[in-house]
Amino acid sequence: MTGHPPGPLWAGRASNRVQWLLAAIGAACLALGVELAVDYAWTAGIIPLLMSVIGCLAVGLLILYGTLAFVHVAVTVDAEAMEVRCGHIGVPRRRIRLTEVTSAEFVPSITPQQWGGWGHRWRPEKGTAIIVRRGEGVVLVLDDGKRFTVTVDDAENAVRVIRTHLRALAR
Repeated sequence: MTGHPPGPLWAGRASNRVQWLLAAIGAACLALGVELAVDYAWTAGIIPLLMSVIGCLAVGLLILYGTLAFVHVAVTVDAEAMEVRCGHIGVPRRRIRLTEVTSAEFVPSITPQQWGGWGHRWRPEKGTAIIVRRGEGVVLVLDDGKRFTVTVDDAENAVRVIRTHLRALAR
């Protein structure tokens, strides 16, 4: 589509401040692991100490990545694709070309409970989703029958822009 200016035609975001609390818990686990490694006054031996340090560090890193990666999402729609970027570094990232989309739907209420929690989710009966918070979202039905869902503010306008592009592509 060459009739549109470069850059996004629609951009939206969604965030979840509750996940900062979970990130603090992850940081505390990391700090505990470092404290155990530095101040090793364990009398039980080196194996329990190693297991504790490695366990705390692993849990802390997993919690930190899992929460900071999904503390917010940024969605842009341009003339060619819808792009979804998560977290502060934009990973995970998903780019869906509009030529692969058969329809777009506005969903007024999506909850993490419907998908099994926050984050990047997959359910066989529902498809793939990026769930950052409870609220409105966009559902894309792809040409292979799969569905992609993302929670984002102002999702109704995103669907309107995508449908406009889909009509133009159909011509």
